[in-house]
Amino acid sequence: NNFGGYRPGDNRYANSVVALNAQDGSVEWHFQTLHHDVWDLDLPAQPILADLRRDDETIPVVIQLTKQGLIFVLHRETGEPVFPVEERPVPTDGVPGEVLSPTQPFPTKPAPVGKVGITPDDAWGFTIFDRAVCRQQIASFRTGGLYEPPSFEGTLTMPGASIFNWGGAAFDPETQRLIVPISQTPMYNRITRTDEIPEEVKNRPRMGPIGPPMEMAGTPYSFEFAPLMSPMFAPCTSPPWGELAAIDLTGDTDTAWRFALGTLSGLMPIPIPLNFGTPLAGGPTATGGGIVFIGASSDEKFRAFDTDTGEKLWEVDVPAPAMATPMTYAIDGKQFVVVAAGGHIFKGFNNISDWIVAFALPE
Repeated sequence: NNFGGYRPGDNRYANSVVALNAQDGSVEWHFQTLHHDVWDLDLPAQPILADLRRDDETIPVVIQLTKQGLIFVLHRETGEPVFPVEERPVPTDGVPGEVLSPTQPFPTKPAPVGKVGITPDDAWGFTIFDRAVCRQQIASFRTGGLYEPPSFEGTLTMPGASIFNWGGAAFDPETQRLIVPISQTPMYNRITRTDEIPEEVKNRPRMGPIGPPMEMAGTPYSFEFAPLMSPMFAPCTSPPWGELAAIDLTGDTDTAWRFALGTLSGLMPIPIPLNFGTPLAGGPTATGGGIVFIGASSDEKFRAFDTDTGEKLWEVDVPAPAMATPMTYAIDGKQFVVVAAGGHIFKGFNNISDWIVAFALPE
């Protein structure tokens, strides 16, 4: 990310849903979900076009997920929020040269799906030692709410490592439910003067979000961000760390069902087949038959659930974690579901593969 001090203002069109006229490319409307981003909270997934039924009216909407677990539902013809959006005060004491936005937009519905804020009392571990290390780490950082600024001492955020990411969500038009994979991992960031970073640290390899601080070109600073993990390589906050949920966009209750997705087998140094949910990478597909298919977890499983109840209907082993969004198609009247199974970001270079796996009902 470019240093915010070099790009003052809200940064128009960044972190935004933009509607273009397909005939001439002109902007019909835009809606900004975050002002002056300094957290790497770019919009992670494609917007979803849907027809929402509310109060005996059908509303054409566009649904946009954000990394911070906020969901914006906009009228797709005008860009106006279908549910009220509030501009709320946020901290502005960033590093020297930075000018942060004094407010950020918060949708009033649906409610945020992730935990907001973190304190040392939120530390968790498999053992007393594990928890004590996490508690000490949390206490060493600046902590606060959703938009706590990056800092020299290090800032710990919750939501952290992308509650929603590129896998996106699936909308079921029959039940009017948004099916979302949720990841809950605390994330820290730290700004460091580049000339103070030892060469051996700069030259360390990078693996996904984990690696040495990244130099911010044109500034004296480098930016480091990574998930906060325990000595047993588990997130430092309590499970579940990965969930699948159905969000009702028509009624007064936001969540129709929600449960942990994924076991820890294969993720921890010691195999632990606990259903604590794993950080997810990938998305769901919802079919017209009322079924949701999803991989996304790190445990080499591919699963199917009932869209209405959330009941697990089917589970199968795949050769590697299916860090992808499945697709479905039909040939000669026979329906197939296919997913890429190639590995998982939280497993690093372990069990990387290149499988494409397809499934169908028996003849």
